[in-house]
Amino acid sequence: MDNVLERQRSAHEDNERLEQAIVDQYMDDAKTHRERLYNEHVVDKFLSRIAEKSQYLYDLYEDKSGLRQSEMEALSGSSEFSEFYERLKVIKEHHRKYPNEPVEPPEMEFIHLNQTKDEADFEELEKLFSGEESFGRYLDLNTLHTLYINLKGVKKLDYLQYLSEFDDFSHAYPKSIKTTEDYRNYLNALFDYLYNFFRRAKPLFDLQALEKKTRLGFDDEWKQGKVPGWEEIETVDHNLFCPACEKQFSKQTVYDAHLNGKKHIKAQKKLEGQNGNAEPREDKRKAIAWKEILISKYAEALSDFREESKSNVERKQALTDKERILEQEQEKVEIVDQDSDEDDDEKIYNPLKLPLGWDGKPIPYWLYKLHGLGVEYPCEICGNYVYMGRKAFDKHFQEWRHAHGMRCLGIPNTRQFHEITRIEDAYALYEKQKKEGVTEESKADVVEEFEDSEGNVYNKKTYEDLKRQGII
Repeated sequence: MDNVLERQRSAHEDNERLEQAIVDQYMDDAKTHRERLYNEHVVDKFLSRIAEKSQYLYDLYEDKSGLRQSEMEALSGSSEFSEFYERLKVIKEHHRKYPNEPVEPPEMEFIHLNQTKDEADFEELEKLFSGEESFGRYLDLNTLHTLYINLKGVKKLDYLQYLSEFDDFSHAYPKSIKTTEDYRNYLNALFDYLYNFFRRAKPLFDLQALEKKTRLGFDDEWKQGKVPGWEEIETVDHNLFCPACEKQFSKQTVYDAHLNGKKHIKAQKKLEGQNGNAEPREDKRKAIAWKEILISKYAEALSDFREESKSNVERKQALTDKERILEQEQEKVEIVDQDSDEDDDEKIYNPLKLPLGWDGKPIPYWLYKLHGLGVEYPCEICGNYVYMGRKAFDKHFQEWRHAHGMRCLGIPNTRQFHEITRIEDAYALYEKQKKEGVTEESKADVVEEFEDSEGNVYNKKTYEDLKRQGII
């Protein structure tokens, strides 16, 4: 049965099976980030197979060899019954020759895929990401930040600033380095990372559509000299430009004088030796500008990931080593503990938008009112973050967000500044303390608290004295 019509029918069936498998995959209620990401990767594989099958079908329908047309004529001619019985005879002969040949229905592949989803599948997915990326939640630009720092003439940005400005090609990168080899290598590495991150973290994103749309606008802007960072391209005086030295001169006399220099003669011989095989300078500049624009569009599409990455970096900078270790252990627990009760599948009725309790259901309304969870406590130091309830508000003064805000203000986050939520009030109290001589350094022994293994709390001086004497 290896004829053209049967191959077409089989390919159409495979496409329909794949489409149904994609629907089943979306019907699977993914409860965690890694399950959703796993489903997207599976759907991406199915779509790739559909594209391959569709191309295969297109080639069959195009019928360059003429086999399909000859088969159609054989089945629609005067001897269609004899052709039918001849093919039936071939099928019976095949089954008589191989009576016990096992046949697995095509749909079994997809049924097996939906029923079995073991930890090995997630381990393969985890290998695609680095630890910093955390299953595609955050960007990991540490290596690229190192390459950026090593570029000559750039502003020395820390990693957090780099996350905000790595796609600002108009201001963050001097125009003098944009034609250097180091900059091109850095640009290629940045482009490759963002492209690969799309394929790993957002496999269903249509990158080709984004590139086509960007290309149309880029060509028009390049002709008009309006590409960001390359606006001076139309103002170049080609009469004072030396293609051998790749240098623009401001005066005719300086340009004429440099023609007799050894450096120019050497560069001119090298240019002539290439025999016209070298890429024109204009094309090089356009290729670099195009890659810059494409990276900017990629970064714009990944804006949510960038903001999450910046928040994650800020949060980690405010954590202690002990807190980082606890956080890593908690992430492992969350990844392992993916099972949930059947009650979780039910739709929760929560018209009052009450907080969820330990069982995943809304807490009682009387408990909500008792704890004052409907009262908002905004904190300007935390970036106008709003805390719901007095308990969360009191607790937040020792958490990373408030500690980071105080560090940005240059004010120590001590007990005297608790209950202070406005930046103006914090500065006023800090200035008052400095005038009265009450500084963090002078009060460190009294303000800092230490706790022993039994839960007793001491100030720093008392704790160190007792520990030195071996009492605790």
